[in-house]
Amino acid sequence: DETKLTRADRSTSLNLKSLPERGMLLLMVLVLLGGSVVPFGAASSPDAGHHNTSNHKKPFPVLSVDYEHIRFPFEISLWVLLASLMKLGFHLVPRLSSIVPESCLLIVVGLLVGGLIKLARENVPPVLNSKLFFLCLLPPIILDAGYFLPIRPFMENLGSILIFAVVGTLWNAFFIGGLLYAVCQIQPANPSDLHNLNLLSCLLFGAIISAVDPVAVLAVFEEIHINELLHILVFGESLLNDAVTVVLYHLFEEFVAAGTVTVMDGFLGVISFLVVALGGVLVGAIYGILAAFTSRFTSHTRVIEPLFVFVYSYMAYLSSEMFHLSGIMALIACGAVMRPYVEANISHKSHTTIKYFLKMWSSVSETLIFIFLGVATVDGPHSWNWTFVTVTVILCLVARVIGVVGLTFVLNKFRIVKLTTKDQFIIAYGGLRGAIAFSLGYLLTKEHFPMREMFLTAIITVIFFTVFVQGMTIKPLVELLAVKKKQEAKRSINEEIHTQFLDHLLTGIEDICGHYGHHHWKDKLNRFNKKYVKKCLIAGERSKEPQLIAFYHKMEMKQAIELVQSGGGVKLPSAVPSTVSMQNIQPKKPTPGKSEERALPQLPKGREEEIRNILRSNLQKTRQRLRSYNRHTLMADPYEDGFGDYLVKKQKMIELEKKVQLSVPLKCF
Repeated sequence: DETKLTRADRSTSLNLKSLPERGMLLLMVLVLLGGSVVPFGAASSPDAGHHNTSNHKKPFPVLSVDYEHIRFPFEISLWVLLASLMKLGFHLVPRLSSIVPESCLLIVVGLLVGGLIKLARENVPPVLNSKLFFLCLLPPIILDAGYFLPIRPFMENLGSILIFAVVGTLWNAFFIGGLLYAVCQIQPANPSDLHNLNLLSCLLFGAIISAVDPVAVLAVFEEIHINELLHILVFGESLLNDAVTVVLYHLFEEFVAAGTVTVMDGFLGVISFLVVALGGVLVGAIYGILAAFTSRFTSHTRVIEPLFVFVYSYMAYLSSEMFHLSGIMALIACGAVMRPYVEANISHKSHTTIKYFLKMWSSVSETLIFIFLGVATVDGPHSWNWTFVTVTVILCLVARVIGVVGLTFVLNKFRIVKLTTKDQFIIAYGGLRGAIAFSLGYLLTKEHFPMREMFLTAIITVIFFTVFVQGMTIKPLVELLAVKKKQEAKRSINEEIHTQFLDHLLTGIEDICGHYGHHHWKDKLNRFNKKYVKKCLIAGERSKEPQLIAFYHKMEMKQAIELVQSGGGVKLPSAVPSTVSMQNIQPKKPTPGKSEERALPQLPKGREEEIRNILRSNLQKTRQRLRSYNRHTLMADPYEDGFGDYLVKKQKMIELEKKVQLSVPLKCF
């Protein structure tokens, strides 16, 4: 009985204690749901009490919608989500992706989205304006291309790329603009709108439409896996012709506004081209060096290492655009300059972050560009003229073919690796136009260019023709012509050593001949880089690390990652066996008594032995070459399988020869 009483007392005390809590909860529910609650802002008003008693009290909003507050970021997120889903769905259908290029499908999606918005009687947003394109969508694509640009093939073909980018773009601009003006002046007895076009306006249109677009080239050429030479020629041209296009655009725009052209204007235009091109490269190189120098001090804050790569690159692009320099060339120079030094300083995780974030960012931007291009086509300001549009498409094709064939004829006289007829066809056929031409046309003002709508319509038509017709047919043509494709082969130490050996050999030949070619200057640049630049931009002992050990370090890291990803059950390639521990080839700390300023050829005995171990383990084991071909002194490779049998046979041959010599009479001699 006593226990029952104590339990009852405890339950009543708990209930009494929970009464205040229940009361507070009930009060909160009344505050939230009651209609007589005073609004939040009423307490600050002196007449709040009088106002609430005289009028009907407004209920507290339990749920409200404020779309305008989050409209801008919400719509951006929707566009990015749509682009990602379209890209995902495209690759889920292998048959479709093998027939239709991704860029074509994305433009069709943009046309459908714009059509649905139009059918809903809503205003199609101007999604692809020039500011959004040049400041937000284009930089990540160019940075990804510049940061992972294959430097060696690019520099080896730099002369051909510059010829195609500069001379070829100038030829296309003046050929298209001049003949287009001539066509517009036909039949003066029948006046039309085309007669109102002057020569400068046609030349400006020719400069806009003649530039090969890097976004469209990347989207198509990466799908067909063309060989490295053709890819670097067309893609390098699309990157470097930006400077020519920017200069011609601003030059003809100023001429149209002024109305007159003098010889001094033409001379200043040439100087402007040099300033725009070289200025963009200089700005990008400066920011690249700053990014590399900053990465020296990030060993304790690894998290922010990728941030410096992105921010310095974007600052290089914005700084170039601020002075009307070539932002594309600034990004290319910044990525190419910073990469070797930044990768030597940052951790492997940061390198992976940079790689995949750049790939993701550039892929989303490329997808959005093609979708926005389709959306802008639906509700854009169009003015269709059959004559102007048809002549523009034909002149673009003719000018491209004549320019490539003529320039290649000249280049083949100086190139060691000649460009064949198939190569010329692919280069000419791969001159795709894209969103850069559309954005430049969008910048034109109605005041100085009354035919602006007709220009935009012709530009969109050329873009659609090159992307859909040429982009969809280039892959079957590559297979039909049996053009060499890219071969994905991993570099080995054997290839690295022979590449360096050939570089040194060609440099020595140039020095002996007294001809200072690009191998001589490349060797000078490498020596300056090792002696001064690497010490300033690379932290720790990595700056003194020989190139062979640095390459072996990268190869070991890739091999270890592949082994882990495969679960450890896969057999490692025999060409690069992991027989030398990376701990044994790390640079050793110098002793305090010895000088740290030592030339790279003067390696310590231990370091030389480590390099020998690497070479002995990774190079192919070939038969040793002897001084003579005497069968008595012929030696076999001890690493071969039948070496023991060979020794037995050789011993028997020696014994047989001795017996033959003893059995011959002396008088025979």
